Amino acid sequence: MTRVLTAGRKEPQSGDARSAVVFLHGYGANGADLLGLADPLADHLPDTLFIAPDAPENCAGSPFGYQWFPIPWIDGSSEEESSRGMQQAVEDLNAFLDALMVDEDLLPEQVCLFGFSQGTMMSLHVAPRREDPVAGIVAFSGRLLEPELLADEVQSRMPILLVHGDQDDVVPVQSLPQAAEALQNAGFSDVYAHVMKGTAHGIAPDGLSVALAFIRDQLGF
Repeated sequence: MTRVLTAGRKEPQSGDARSAVVFLHGYGANGADLLGLADPLADHLPDTLFIAPDAPENCAGSPFGYQWFPIPWIDGSSEEESSRGMQQAVEDLNAFLDALMVDEDLLPEQVCLFGFSQGTMMSLHVAPRREDPVAGIVAFSGRLLEPELLADEVQSRMPILLVHGDQDDVVPVQSLPQAAEALQNAGFSDVYAHVMKGTAHGIAPDGLSVALAFIRDQLGF
């Protein structure tokens, strides 16, 4: 049984939602952590709804935060618990995206996913396995889970922007070229990359600017 995800939202400036950006936060954070990015983006995407769900599980390592699934080397969970949690979160996120498109009368190609860290892992795992491609994925500071399975399990291909800080000590920057290679080997032809110089595990202004340009291109602004 899927869990209903609670989400914060910022309505489109024009009052008419013709597209949506779905923010997927990292381990131990919450939707509000990324929803603040809507403020600098909204002026350039006036018809876009910004929505940021909280992940479905409370995070043991962060009492006020959430997780998409347990991470064994951080919280001491087992690999089985982590895998089981991830599969449940995949179902939850798919149900959330399905409901969003129905409720807001949007097509998949009018929706961009914007992930950070564990939210990037979810984005890169879920979207390619959905029947219809979303407009694009912005993937900050994460990695591609189970890259060896992607080629056999991919259902749809969309443009993807991979962004990573070269000083990231949480998820190594080497995760970016590894993800790019696996995506390209699975038939993704539009894979873009940007490395944020001098940036740790976070989102720098240059990365956000590149992300905005990518989103505008994919949503047709």
